[in-house]
Amino acid sequence: METIKELFDKIEKPLHYHKGDIDVIEFIERYFPDRKFTVAEGFAIGNALKYICRYKEKNGLEDLQKAEGYLKRLQGYEADS
Repeated sequence: METIKELFDKIEKPLHYHKGDIDVIEFIERYFPDRKFTVAEGFAIGNALKYICRYKEKNGLEDLQKAEGYLKRLQGYEADS
């Protein structure tokens, strides 16, 4: 049976998002502190990073394809501006 801490860690800091001393959300907060992106752009950036960071531990090629989809969305937003 899992302890409360183990359950919390699976929810709050899953291993496939946490590498070394920083997890994906902390990286995004640290390197994208300014609000110079639209909500849609920020969502696409965050999801692309998420899928790239976890692909080896989670869904392999499928996650890379998902990241590519979000990068294509970003390209479309940039082309429209």
